[in-house]
Amino acid sequence: MILITHFCTQKKIMQRITIAKGDGIGPEIMDATLRIILAAGAKIKVDEIEVGEKVYLAGNTAGIAKEAWDVIRKNKVFLKAPITTPQGGGYKSLNVTTRKFLGLYANVRPCRSYHPFVKTKHPVMDVVIIRENEEDLYAGIEHQQTDEVVQCLKLISRPGCEKIVRYAFEYAKQYGRKKVTCFTKDNIMKQTDGLFHAVFDEIGAEYPELEKEHWIIDIGAAKLADTPEAFDVIVMPNLYGDVLSDVAAQIAGSVGLAGSANIGEECSMFEAIHGSAPRRAGQNMANPSGLLQGAILMLNHLGQTDVAEVVQNAWLKTIEDGIHTYDIYKEGVSKQKVGTREFANAVIANLNKKPTTLAPVSYAGGKALKLPSYKRKPAANKELVGVDLFVHWPGTDANELAKYMSDLSGNDVTLTMITNRGIKVWPDGFKETFCTDHWRCRFKPTSGMLQKNQIVQLLTKAIEKNIDTIKTENLYAFDGKPAYSLGQGQ
Repeated sequence: MILITHFCTQKKIMQRITIAKGDGIGPEIMDATLRIILAAGAKIKVDEIEVGEKVYLAGNTAGIAKEAWDVIRKNKVFLKAPITTPQGGGYKSLNVTTRKFLGLYANVRPCRSYHPFVKTKHPVMDVVIIRENEEDLYAGIEHQQTDEVVQCLKLISRPGCEKIVRYAFEYAKQYGRKKVTCFTKDNIMKQTDGLFHAVFDEIGAEYPELEKEHWIIDIGAAKLADTPEAFDVIVMPNLYGDVLSDVAAQIAGSVGLAGSANIGEECSMFEAIHGSAPRRAGQNMANPSGLLQGAILMLNHLGQTDVAEVVQNAWLKTIEDGIHTYDIYKEGVSKQKVGTREFANAVIANLNKKPTTLAPVSYAGGKALKLPSYKRKPAANKELVGVDLFVHWPGTDANELAKYMSDLSGNDVTLTMITNRGIKVWPDGFKETFCTDHWRCRFKPTSGMLQKNQIVQLLTKAIEKNIDTIKTENLYAFDGKPAYSLGQGQ
């Protein structure tokens, strides 16, 4: 049994936090993590809640009880081990739900290589990925609209963009980073990703001391995988950030070594980025490093930077000593293969020691980022300039559909375009274009602005002609600038 001693004696206010031990390997790595940070002098008191598989299987499709939410909201800080979401319909991801309910808009994932002690092709990699956490396709708004087509709505808001982009620049400024890079796909998604890129440029102009750049996501991802040392801080929308933060963690050495911070204006959640690994549960094999890295981010967030620094340097020393769990153990590099408990003991034994080959960390002066709340800007002049009617039609000839839809038009509204899966198929479509049963029919007024009652008239005529309209999208101009996409090929 190793003696647990409190190494950091600086007076601090005791912080009450919420923990959840989760599923699979979660209880083991949480116990190891808590032992380490308490041994280092973390000033925390713990309230434990139950979340995850047991709660799901008890009939709660959210995976968390109302009473547990009350504890999280009271304490404001949540350290969560991985959970298992049962397979099959009806179960919602607790991670996504927690981030959105608590307004945890910023996901921070440092990805650093630990060469030569952890195998990697990128020995000098040190990238921080900052991912928008609340919107994008993760709004989870999906519908089946026809026999052949389902949709998922991609929602990007100006507040969401402004908050995450400003967080990225403030993070870079506080932690001495030199460059902030933005990844989007705004050459295709000109409205949604275009907004994210535009906000990046607007806010970036306020930070002249930092280098700024933008990459299209596909070539940016390729560059990240090949030459990660070209990047410093990367900010991006939710889906891209989710995918690429895992890629970055893995090419740095292992997803199992990466922690994650989820930061909001009032609450925060800290976790490992890996899953619950049920096959390894209860075997004293799991690597607690990912959750420990999440806990270190938590300590920095709480202002307990001296404790965070001691823990991180002790962990680096342990990695450097070659004391490794099975997942990163490598003959000729590692010195000792250990289990979860033994790894935690080794880190505790190294408290107040620093690595000699790996660069030791210093968090002096670090503190939680406090950003101003979003302030809504004056409303733009919004004008209704057209409408898209989406219809379920089993035919394949766009010209035939155009005849039906043109019959809906009057003297004041006219059919101007039909697309199928975004590509223009009328007028002047190609017979080679494959079409599904999901069609977008665009109507515009012959003069002036469109009125809402004209949309009602279009829908009424469609009902009379047995045309199955499945949704409408109003076309707006804001301050005279069209705010909708053209058809591909238009």
